Amino acid sequence: MLLQVSFHELSRRREQLEPIAEPEFDDLARQTADDALMNVLRRLDEFRGVSRFATWAYKLVTFEISDKVASRVWRRQPPSSEELAWDRLPDWLAPRPGDGLEQREQLEVLSAGIAELGDRQREVFVAIALNDVPIDVLALELGSNRNAVYKSLFDARRTLRSRLAAAGHGVGEEDAIQ
Repeated sequence: MLLQVSFHELSRRREQLEPIAEPEFDDLARQTADDALMNVLRRLDEFRGVSRFATWAYKLVTFEISDKVASRVWRRQPPSSEELAWDRLPDWLAPRPGDGLEQREQLEVLSAGIAELGDRQREVFVAIALNDVPIDVLALELGSNRNAVYKSLFDARRTLRSRLAAAGHGVGEEDAIQ
């Protein structure tokens, strides 16, 4: 079955391969089936029975073929950074028309929020988030411990995120205040 799958998948992907003679194609299909069989035997304890065994084995043959085809294509034409058309890539870093205004509004909300934080939270937030003071150094300076300083920072961030959200500036986990 693995050999049949190997021949079928390689035939389907034949256009990705350089012109290949029939004996070499047969040899590649047999090597792939053999490698897939070794992979099946090696990973037999990973089979959970969620799908049919044949489907699981088919997937492993497909992975082997993908590896072999990719390595052959790589050898024939290795990727080169000079060939990329950099001028056709979209400029994700270019500012959009409303970005400057939105950033100013966010900064206004943040500065008002920072001013309303408690003294300790403001001191911790400004030191760590804005001035890059290491948390351990700040804990020593404040005569506190790392966990207490982290808790103050966490509370300050949560308060500022909620202020931004209330002002209509969506703040997801990826946009969270560092």
